[in-house]
Formats: sequence, structure tokens, C-alpha cells
Amino acid sequence: MAATVFYLDDIPEPGATAVLDGPEGRHAATVRRIRVGEALTLSDGHGILADSEVVAAAKDRLELKVLSKRVAEPWTPQVTVVQALPKSDRSELAVELMTEAGADAIVPWQALRCVSNWEAKARKGVEKWRAAAKQAARQSRRAYIPDVADLHTTRDLLELVRAAKANGALVAALHESGEFRLTEMSFEGVPEVILIVGPEGGLDDSELKALTDAGADVVQLGPTVLRTSTAAAVALGALGALTPRW
Repeated sequence: MAATVFYLDDIPEPGATAVLDGPEGRHAATVRRIRVGEALTLSDGHGILADSEVVAAAKDRLELKVLSKRVAEPWTPQVTVVQALPKSDRSELAVELMTEAGADAIVPWQALRCVSNWEAKARKGVEKWRAAAKQAARQSRRAYIPDVADLHTTRDLLELVRAAKANGALVAALHESGEFRLTEMSFEGVPEVILIVGPEGGLDDSELKALTDAGADVVQLGPTVLRTSTAAAVALGALGALTPRW
């Protein structure tokens, strides 16, 4: 893969010319100062990768000759992070870290003890998370941009957990009260892992009971209690070593 990845919705076949404009084109041409003759990788954010060469550059757009095109294999198992809303100053950081660490999907959750409340600004919050996920995916040269779902209530989350369990997923609610650690779980044959990360104040007892009733396992991540904004990234690192993802 080339040193730089930029996202383009519709990538043409090898031999054709792709046009990178809009925010991606401005970032490439103005911020990164990419010039004619340089190589970069295009991705549609859904697994397609294309090696290309810049054949023309303007102030806010690049024209690129597509040299080759391929599909990147998705990681197995797929990992969805349910992230209780962190404080506003750490919210997008949490998304960036979990994207760089390999999250395949992200679900923002309005938990009981969340300091942040998106009730009146859910659309804006989700859009910020999607932008943060895209930027972090580019930074880490990912072929897949994590899907960021709409804001979930606890009722929505419980429905998600039940449906995932019915499809063979492993659901782990990260909490210090767990009787065993994430590293002690078996992931053999598991198609999807769902990690549930609570807010700064921790998961409420009623939430823990509802989640376990829905089929989730309450597990410790490790010997220390981590910030909500970093817990998912640490858990994803552990999963990378425990499963074929790495």
C-alpha cells in the first residue's frame, strides 16, 4: 500500500482517471501538497483499494491514473464498540483511538451516568464521530472506515445485544465487577465481538443487570480501571493478539 490513503466513493477501473476533489481533494492538494508523479492509494472506505499515480494537480483537486484495484479482506472476527458518550473534550478522541486500533463499527450510547447528553444534538454528535472515524481511518491507512451508528438508547442497545447473541456474537460489557478477564474468553468460531464501554461514572447496576439478562458477559479488561475514552482501544489491542485479526 502507498504511504497515503484518500477516500473516493466511486473508484474507476485500472487505466482510467480518477478525480479527487471536495474536502479530500483540498486536503491532498493544499494540506499535503501532493504533486504530479506521486503515488497514493485510493479507497472507497468499504474495502476497495486502488494504487494510483497523480497525473494533474490543481489548488483543490487531483487527477490520478488508476494502476491497479483490489479488495482488502475484512478482519475476523468483526468488532463493534458500543461507546457510552464521553465528556465532550474526549469524545472524538475516543473515536479516533478505537478506529486506529481496529474497530469495525461504533455505536454511540446514551448511558445513565454519561456526563454528555446528546438528546438535543444527536445528529451533530454522530456527524462529528463519523468525521473523526474517517480522519483516523486515513491516518491508519484503513481500507474500511468504521460505520458509526445513530445514537442508541439503552433500549436500543438491549435489542442490539439480543440480535447479536442470536447470530452467535460474543458480547462483553467491560466492568471491574466481572468474574473473569477478556483475555480468558474463547473467541474460536465467533463471527463478531461486541465491546460495551461504560461512561466516566461507570455502568449503573440496573444497566449491568439488563445487559446480562440480554446475554452479555460482564468481564474485566485488565488489572486497572481505564478512562472511557481509552478503554476500547486497549480492548481492541488485546483482541488483536487473542484472535486472527493481527
